[in-house]
Amino acid sequence: MDRHILGGTGISVSEYALGTMMLGAWGNTDHEDSIRMVRTALDAGINFVDTADMYSDGESEEIVGKALKGRRDDVVLASKFHNPMGPDANHRGNSRRWIVRAVEDSLRRLDTEWIDLYQIHRPDPDTDIDETLSALSDLVRSGKVRAIGTSAFPAEEIVEAQWVASARGHIKPRSEQPPYSLLARGIERDVLPTAQRHGMGVLTWSPLSAGWLSGKYGGSDGDDPTSAHRSAMLAPMFDPELPGNAAKMAAVTELGKVAADAGVTLPQLAMAFVLSHPAVTSVLIGPRTHEQLTSLLDGSDVRLDDAVLDRIDEIVPPGTDVSRDITFYTPPSVADKRIRRR
Repeated sequence: MDRHILGGTGISVSEYALGTMMLGAWGNTDHEDSIRMVRTALDAGINFVDTADMYSDGESEEIVGKALKGRRDDVVLASKFHNPMGPDANHRGNSRRWIVRAVEDSLRRLDTEWIDLYQIHRPDPDTDIDETLSALSDLVRSGKVRAIGTSAFPAEEIVEAQWVASARGHIKPRSEQPPYSLLARGIERDVLPTAQRHGMGVLTWSPLSAGWLSGKYGGSDGDDPTSAHRSAMLAPMFDPELPGNAAKMAAVTELGKVAADAGVTLPQLAMAFVLSHPAVTSVLIGPRTHEQLTSLLDGSDVRLDDAVLDRIDEIVPPGTDVSRDITFYTPPSVADKRIRRR
């Protein structure tokens, strides 16, 4: 599997990264099977594993820690903080108070002495970015963290973090982790070129757009985007009556034709599309089952020519999102009406 350097850090990472959100209570509850999945990914050439404290309330980190026993030195391990880890208002966010607690909890669950890439899972409007970067810089200097990154940051907040780091002598975020897929191309307009200008690696997630690009429709298994399994998790994203979802279905139908003409499956088309952008360092795959993992790995050598990419552009124009619900972060300036009204 091809590798790329992560944002000028000198760290070599595989172009496929294993995302572990589906390991544990949120997906695969069989710990032994989940451990086998992680090790299968490593055996296939993946050396980059991404998790977060919030995934299954820490259970995912515990599974990853068990899976990496005896192989930790060969794996680039990433985790994230920000989201609530309990009812207390101080057990979340991007404050120094929470960061120093969160990293110790993650290290314990992962059963490791260091995290290679520690990422801010979402922006926190209540915390000065200077405060956050100061705390993260201390973790790098202490050896508990090797590099830091961001996730789902708008372009303007990426720039602010880079500027504050330079002005205040903090460690710079070396990566950004945004959602990116055939259906969610909005980051091509600003996030990707901003990351490139600042020499950041880009680790994209949701390449199958939460299942819309899985290629499985109308079936009875849990992978159908309109199935009860997925609807229970993210009902608005899969309600077929909503206009945005109707637009997704129409786009997916046309993209399926492109995949068939190219001689690949729709998931393979989706993965290869994301990797075709020069800003992308690695694409996160988040399988729930061993079958899903091996299916995605089978397409790791697929590459798309210009003719196929041009057809994709005609269906979903560059820099556009088919539906607004697939960005996964809405800034307070939009979400909180009190901010925009006198």
